[in-house]
Parts: sequence; C-alpha cells; structure tokens
Amino acid sequence: MKTPHDLVLAAKQTVLEIPIDKAPAVIAQNDVLIDVREAEEFQSGHLPGAIHMSRGMLEFKLAANPQYQSRDLKITLYCKTSGRAALCAQSLKEMGYSHVSSIAGGFDAWQAAGFHVEKPVAPSFD
Repeated sequence: MKTPHDLVLAAKQTVLEIPIDKAPAVIAQNDVLIDVREAEEFQSGHLPGAIHMSRGMLEFKLAANPQYQSRDLKITLYCKTSGRAALCAQSLKEMGYSHVSSIAGGFDAWQAAGFHVEKPVAPSFD
C-alpha cells in the first residue's frame, strides 16, 4: 500500500521542479503562477502575481476558464513545501498541459530565500 509520501515521491520523478534560486526567472517567463494551497494559506501570504486554485479544485477551475484551457500555457505551481504542487503538476501533465513546473521547497523555500511575499492589507475603519 502506498503512502501519501510515496505518491509525492513518484510525482516528483515525473515533473519538473524548479530550484528556488531559479524560480523568480522561471516565473517571469511563465503565463501563470498558481498557488495550490488552501484559501487560508493563500490569504496569509503568497508569491507576487500568484492566483489561487486549491489542489482540490485546480483541474476543474482550469477547465472551466477559457483563459487557462490552452495546453501550451507555461504554468508554475507551488504549495507550502512542494508535495501538493508536485501532485498537481503530475495531474496537469495527464490532462495534456505540456509546460508545467513546480517550485522545489514551495512557499517555505521562497520565504527562506528572502524573496518578497504579498500579504493582503486589512481594511482600515478609522
């Protein structure tokens, strides 16, 4: 019986993982950067320019939006540490997307590298 860890390791064998030091350059060349974490995680901080599509809804949201249906899109995915993103990248490859990558180490590695994180600004009622 496979564990979730086994599934992640298998996915990482089939998808392109971008080293954190190369991530900003790759993102700049891509069409879309997708945060596949949960909504609460995204709201607490995310990579600049990222859109949110949680892992559970990713395939459905891409399929439903004409802007994201081209299988030639250059897509980079990330999550907290890279496991969910690898599983998502594998799934998108199976759907026929040909230019999919994930960020090695995910959001945690991005922060540890000192890269900018966007955080929503709370409304002021003063």
